[in-house]
Amino acid sequence: MPDRKEVRAGASTQGAARVSRARGAARISRARGCTSHEMQCAGEQVTVIIPNYNGMKYLPRCLDSLARQTLRGMKVLVVENGSTDGSREFLQGRPEVSVLYQEENLGFAGGVNAGIRAADTPYVILLNNDTEAFPEFAEALLREIRRSPRIFSVSARMLRIQDPSEIDDAGDLMSLPGWAFQRGQGEKKERYGESCDVFSACAGAAIYRREALLSLGLFDERHFAYLEDLDLSWRAKRAGYWNRYCPAAEVLHYGSATSGSRYNAFKVRLASRNHIWLMYKNQPLWQLLWNAPFLLAGLLVKFLFFRRLGFGAEFLQGTREGLRGLPEMEAPEGGRERAVRSLAMEWEMITGTVLYAVRLLRKAIRRFP
Repeated sequence: MPDRKEVRAGASTQGAARVSRARGAARISRARGCTSHEMQCAGEQVTVIIPNYNGMKYLPRCLDSLARQTLRGMKVLVVENGSTDGSREFLQGRPEVSVLYQEENLGFAGGVNAGIRAADTPYVILLNNDTEAFPEFAEALLREIRRSPRIFSVSARMLRIQDPSEIDDAGDLMSLPGWAFQRGQGEKKERYGESCDVFSACAGAAIYRREALLSLGLFDERHFAYLEDLDLSWRAKRAGYWNRYCPAAEVLHYGSATSGSRYNAFKVRLASRNHIWLMYKNQPLWQLLWNAPFLLAGLLVKFLFFRRLGFGAEFLQGTREGLRGLPEMEAPEGGRERAVRSLAMEWEMITGTVLYAVRLLRKAIRRFP
């Protein structure tokens, strides 16, 4: 297994994404020692998968941004999840795009799984329909994930389309109360200009190793949507893989395009249900017991938060559904090696808790100058 320090040392720290195709191709060639023929074929190793449900408002810009990529030869596959807003008709007029039509909405998890199974490339990029990719987006992701066979996923630097100088997501972290949070959200993008390990990639704009996806069982379709990427990345970490963040791969992101808003009844119910499953499926019994006080406190705080927003009933409903569904969930496998990895992830959750507390403190300071 390669030394993780070697991966960090070689990671790209470039902040500018809009450069010429020729310079981009040269960078990949130098990083990998590729021949010109290999460079011409690099894009053929990648399939971009876009799940779409009533995303007609965003699809044209998303697809147009992929046509401007410096990485040539990629396949683009849209999983059409039974839209009724004209998306299907629009896609019929885009012959350069492959479309996998579904009769009903399979959710994010079911939609991307269908796309992953249909793909035939070593790598797949999952991309939300409400994004616009910078020209070097795909090239930078491919370059990063090829640095080591133990890298499972690489998350892009997602920027707020309302203010592209600010981060929307720079990889996801996990905390002891079980709260996953977007690294860097609302902060200036320059603060997150170096590649690094993260707890999980955000599946809204990330590259994955397809063979590893298949071996891990893909996304859990019982989640339908929300936290399914955390669950998959957690399982990958327990299996010995790493998840990375690459700032050279940039996308603009609208956010909550499919669900309609940051907080709504549908999203609160599913997220609270999936949170219960996420904790149970990925923490062995000793870890659940050790973290129980933090997890219970986290549930109480979230209930109070959502009750103040008018979604208390939905939060409780989702939590009950999660608890009722536990008998169908698989507990994590045991073994000494996996126990060591769980200890390492416990430390990651401790540091994630500290980082989350610091972020809350900064927000409080900004409110009271």
